[in-house]
Parts: sequence; structure tokens; C-alpha cells
Amino acid sequence: MRLNKNQLIQNFVEVRRETQCLCDPLEIEDYGVQPMEDASPPKWHLAHTTWFFEVFVLKPHVEKYVGFNEQYKYLFNSYYDGVGERYPRSARGNLSRPTVAEVMEYRSYVDQKMEEILLAGPSEEIERLVILGLEHEKQHQELILTDLKFNLGHNPLRPAYRNNLIPPQSDCSESNLDFIVFDGGMKKTGVFPREVDFCFDNETPKHRVWIDEFAIASRLVTNGEYLHFIEEEGYKKPTLWLSEGWSSVQNEHLEAPEYWYKKGDVWFEYTLGGGKELDLNLPVTHVSFYEADAFARWSGARLPTEFEWEAVASTRMIEINEANLMNSDRLHPESAKNVTDISQLFGDCWEWTSSNYRPYPGYKALEGTLGEYNGKFMSNQMVLRGGSCVTSNNHIRDTYRNFFYPADRWQFSGIRLAKDV
Repeated sequence: MRLNKNQLIQNFVEVRRETQCLCDPLEIEDYGVQPMEDASPPKWHLAHTTWFFEVFVLKPHVEKYVGFNEQYKYLFNSYYDGVGERYPRSARGNLSRPTVAEVMEYRSYVDQKMEEILLAGPSEEIERLVILGLEHEKQHQELILTDLKFNLGHNPLRPAYRNNLIPPQSDCSESNLDFIVFDGGMKKTGVFPREVDFCFDNETPKHRVWIDEFAIASRLVTNGEYLHFIEEEGYKKPTLWLSEGWSSVQNEHLEAPEYWYKKGDVWFEYTLGGGKELDLNLPVTHVSFYEADAFARWSGARLPTEFEWEAVASTRMIEINEANLMNSDRLHPESAKNVTDISQLFGDCWEWTSSNYRPYPGYKALEGTLGEYNGKFMSNQMVLRGGSCVTSNNHIRDTYRNFFYPADRWQFSGIRLAKDV
């Protein structure tokens, strides 16, 4: 279903404004820091999301369009080989110029040109590209927060991104972790684009998969449960770990999730609100696939497949309305609310699955350069589902497939267990 131009303009303005609002708490020194190759500076995110609209909407569809700065085509290209050469990802933090003020001017310039094309009544093709660009920008909103957390959380001062965040709900009477059995059989997974307002190409096409009867945990694994794994020397037992996971434990001297640290005998956790004493009732987050898999094996369980996860989530889409997502203004996972059924399927933490990130049967990437958006990464990564506490509220759904390398920990990634029946 097509949007009218006023709806499209409103959506465009709101998403673009929200991205800049995420940067309001920052000092000018924060905009250019790149603490690791995978974590880009906020200034780069602000420019790249603007580059996307300029390169894929304005230049191909506006006659005699004059770009803001032709060198930006090179500086702010992320991974689109079809666009041309790009500045090295690992060196994005070296870009003291353009300045933050110039990047903001770039955003204003492109926003004005975009609003002109939208006011004129966009074609169906332009509308499709604009919606894709907005969903792409929502992904970068999440990345701004996760990348900032990596920067601030590895600063010895451990400064807060914001001091006025809403504290996450912590249920002191920790709910039992129950396993709920689901019937097996032939299940539908994925989506046909005509059925929804939007989906990424990696969610398509809808197809059938066979799932055996299985049981899935009623909630996410907590810090307290993961701490028990640590105290039982889970990081010192190679039999619990996949080979590459054990190598990462040894080589990186891992002994706890990302952002956990000790003062004396007391564990603390860095949050976007600053360092806090570890709350044992909140979901564990910032663990790698290897850590999630080792914990599951230690627990006598396993990680769910992405198809098992979707089979459960597809019957509980209403939970999205109450999920702890970015707009909840906590920016941290909180305790499960529902102690009698499956909870926390959406929001709080991205949930590692045991599924490799691969194309669905019959998958077709988008035509042209935009076909590089998802398809070129379908190798050596694992699927995560459900969104996190820094995912935009209207960006998540039961068919959404996120994907990261198994060693990645800087995202809000957590653990839900499953079992064979």
C-alpha cells in the first residue's frame, strides 16, 4: 500500500530528526571517536545516512542535481562496490574534516532537496527507495547508540551517555525460567513483500520449513544465571566451547560479558547511564554467539533455530506494543514482565539463534547496487532475532533477520534457551 506524500514527508522528517536528537547529549569531542574498526564515529553515521539518500534517490532521479560535495561519495560510502571506491572503514575516526558543522550542513542540504522531490509527488520507485533509506537510517540509529557505548564504556572514566534515562524494571523476585513446549510440523517462515508495508529482501520469500517438536525458554537468561556460569568456571572449560570460541577466550582473555568489570569482589556493568552495580535480575547482554552457545551447553540446553524463534514470535506480535525498545527511553534491558508465558521476544536483547545467515530458498537480492545491502553478507555470520532496547519501535517484526559474526559482543545480544523434546 502506497503512502500519500504528506505521510511520506512526515516519516522522513521524523526519522531524520530522531537521528540528530540521539546526538544531542554529545560533546563535540564525542563525534569523531572510533574506538574499534566495527564502531563508527557518530559524525560518520550522520553523514553516511545522508549519503544514502543523495546517492540512491537524488542523483539518479533529480535532473541536473548538484551534489553538496563530490568527495563525500568516496568518504561516506560504507560497502557499496557498485558506487565506487570508499574510504577505509578502519580509518573513519581519522576524519577531523569535514567538521561536525559541515556534516550538519550536508544533512540540511540533502533534506531540503529530498523534501522538494517528495512534495512534487514521488513515483512508486522513489517512494520505495525513500522507505528503504528510512529503515536503513533506523539501523544506524541503533548503531549510533551501540558504537557510542563501546567508546564511552572503554573510557577509564566510564562517563554516562545520558544521566536522565528511565531505570530498567528489575523484578527482585526473579521469575522461574520455564520451558514451554511447541508442536512441530510444517511451518511458514519469511514474508512476501506484497503482504507488508515494508521488509528487507533477506526476509523473503515466504516458504515452508519442517520443525520438530521443541521447547523454548519463557524468558531471557539473566545476569545472575550467567554469573553462576562464570563462578562454575565456564570460561575455563574447553569442553563447553566451539573451537573458535575457545580460541577467542584464550586469545582475548575473556572471563565475563562485554562491559562487566569488578571492584574488589563486586561486579559492575557499564550502561549508557554510566557504571552500575550488576543487577542480577536483568537479562545478560553483550555476549558473543560463542558465549551464548557455551552457556546453553553448560545449562543442558541449546540455542533455538531462527525458524523455531519465528514460529513462536509470529503468534505473539502484540507484544511489540509493550516491548522495551529505544523509545522506552531506558536504553538497557529490563526484567521479564510476564511470568506465566513466553516473554521478552521483542526488545531488551537481540537473541542469538543457532542458524547460519543464509539466503532463503528462492531468495532474490534487490536489483542493481542496492542488491549489496544484505545478500553479499550471507556467509560466516549468525542470525539474531527480536530487536533490542536500542531498536526503534517501528523497525522490528517477527520476520526481521539481524546478523553478526559469532565473536561480536558490542551489540545488545542476549540468550534465550531451547531444548529438544
